[in-house]
Amino acid sequence: MTITTPISVSGALDGIDLTHERVLVTTGPRSGLVVIVAVHSTALGQALGGARMWQYENWTDALADALRLSAAMTLKNAAAGLALGGGKSVIHIPTGTVLTSAQKRDAMLDLGDAIESLNGAYMTAEDVGTSAELMSIVAERTDHVCGLPADRGGVGEPADATAAGVYAAILATVEALFGSREIAGRHLVISGLGQVGGRLARALAAAGARLTVTDVNLATQKLAAEIGAEWVDVDSVHTVEADLFVPCGLGGVLSERVISELRVLGVVGAANNQLAHRSGAALLDARGILWAPDFVVNAGGVIYLSMASVHGADLDAVSRRVDAIGDTVSAILSSSREQGITTLEAAERLSAERLGAAI
Repeated sequence: MTITTPISVSGALDGIDLTHERVLVTTGPRSGLVVIVAVHSTALGQALGGARMWQYENWTDALADALRLSAAMTLKNAAAGLALGGGKSVIHIPTGTVLTSAQKRDAMLDLGDAIESLNGAYMTAEDVGTSAELMSIVAERTDHVCGLPADRGGVGEPADATAAGVYAAILATVEALFGSREIAGRHLVISGLGQVGGRLARALAAAGARLTVTDVNLATQKLAAEIGAEWVDVDSVHTVEADLFVPCGLGGVLSERVISELRVLGVVGAANNQLAHRSGAALLDARGILWAPDFVVNAGGVIYLSMASVHGADLDAVSRRVDAIGDTVSAILSSSREQGITTLEAAERLSAERLGAAI
């Protein structure tokens, strides 16, 4: 079905405005799983956003995630200066369910059919729970997919570029806080050592940063030991006293309680939708904690997918564009300070200006 007006199906959707151009919710005929494709905006061009395959208590929780994430993609792509709109796809895996390889394949084929039905309004890529290899299965049913493996003619997963962009944003935030981009000796707390967080941790350790890390996957303790980072429990990581808190896991981490317990000067990380509630931006500001908005910080991946997928792409130009995320963060932090507004408001104004120029 296509949802075109607000619906009331679960408390999961409370507080979410349906400002989307189109939301497709369907049951995959092969997998039996709920497949959601949310197209928030095509004002700047085809909507681009990854495909998330994750466990949720209810399909409406997956829908809420898709609505939030797709809206954030509109802001992200606009702030990054890309001629792309915002969208997201989410496949609901019931809590406690572990998919076999065959079931994952069926889910990707179902996703491909759903995307194809939108006639080019949306293009997908890998995200949490999916991969470049799984995107190659989606490509069997639609051409509107990017980030395929190199052996399939694609540019691969964008984790390196995402991590590089977050690194540039960290340097910009450190400069705003301390007057210098020198990272050696700074204490950073990283929550989440997945594809992006792990790469980021390696780069920061190599630059001489002192790291405290954690992840729900205890196997990543091996990485922590390898780079000389201190390991702490997931539940207490946000209470560590440090210079920066770097969330690189799932969204919603910055709840009112967590914000009140933070013992850092700044927050900048790769996680999407870090604020549990919009009011969190003002709470962080009131505590004197400098927050670099996530949809600006983690745009390296989408910049890479957009630019590197073009035939004859200049990879040096892609790297420069990703590194420029640091300049964008600096401009947003300065604008926030000069105008007396939150960093969220400053970042949203930047995106709104670019969206407005396209209308």
